[in-house]
Amino acid sequence: MDMDVEISADSPADIGALSKRAEQYGFDCLWVNETKHDPFVQLALAAAETKSIKVGTSIALAFTRSPTTLAYAAWDLQRLSSGRLILGLGSQVKGHIERRFGMKWEPPVPKMRDVVLAIRSVWESWQTGRPLDYRGRFFKLDLMTPFFNPGPVESPRIPIYIAGVNGLMCRLVGELADGLHVHPLHTVRYLREVVHPALARGLERGKRKREDVSVAASVFAAVGDTQKEIRNVREAYRGQIAFYASTRTYRGLMELHGWGDVSDRLHGLSVRGEWGKMAGEVTDDILDEFVVEGRWDEIGRELKSRYGGLADRVRLYLPFDGAERWRDAVAAFRA
Repeated sequence: MDMDVEISADSPADIGALSKRAEQYGFDCLWVNETKHDPFVQLALAAAETKSIKVGTSIALAFTRSPTTLAYAAWDLQRLSSGRLILGLGSQVKGHIERRFGMKWEPPVPKMRDVVLAIRSVWESWQTGRPLDYRGRFFKLDLMTPFFNPGPVESPRIPIYIAGVNGLMCRLVGELADGLHVHPLHTVRYLREVVHPALARGLERGKRKREDVSVAASVFAAVGDTQKEIRNVREAYRGQIAFYASTRTYRGLMELHGWGDVSDRLHGLSVRGEWGKMAGEVTDDILDEFVVEGRWDEIGRELKSRYGGLADRVRLYLPFDGAERWRDAVAAFRA
């Protein structure tokens, strides 16, 4: 199991220094997200300031860009990082695609399949010089003249991870992708009873093995130097969990634990804009299922204990600030 870190800086200007520190502490991969900043700008800065740590997106939005645009960004980052890139893609939800980006919402699983296959076709054209000829349900790509071809790279096999919550997307990962980004709103039971069986069905369909796919989990971790600090972080997660669980996408997860009514109440509160009331719906037993707790010098052991056999990569769902306590977490994980 690898221990990764997610960097979410207030300004892209901070990415370089934080990336250096993450590499010094011994993390296996640094991930950047797409919330307030462009993930490819962030990764370019991270790749330029590091030498050995893997760099990846967790995630970049697939449905707001063309496959060719994604292919160009990844190809440049692969060259800049000397082969350390992991391209993580996610679909986002319908409301954001339509209302935040003003784009058309289409069936997410078949479209994600098309995106991945189209990107790989573009890369193959660049690497081999063969004509581009991809014809899928959503994309048809058959023009790549030498003027627009950046040429081959030394490490053309760029892993593609897909973010998945429900069974159909997880099955697609098993069939097609190199890895699965598990959303932080998950439980061990959900991984065991929903995610892994779906992966297995996809692996069987794609005639692949379990070791062909890496499962990367972002974990709600309540960490601190004292019990008071741990409790404070745990309480902060109450509101975050409520926010995520209010989205219909995650109702299946909530139903698995018998919390479908909680999900419905949270959704109703969100629709009415009553955000302040939502955290109160998340009880202590719900928190226990989602949150891993421990001091900085023991959280690594807790992660291994909970996720052994279920995840190949783990990272804390906390902003990395470069403080020395993160080194303690890595050291405990290695031990």
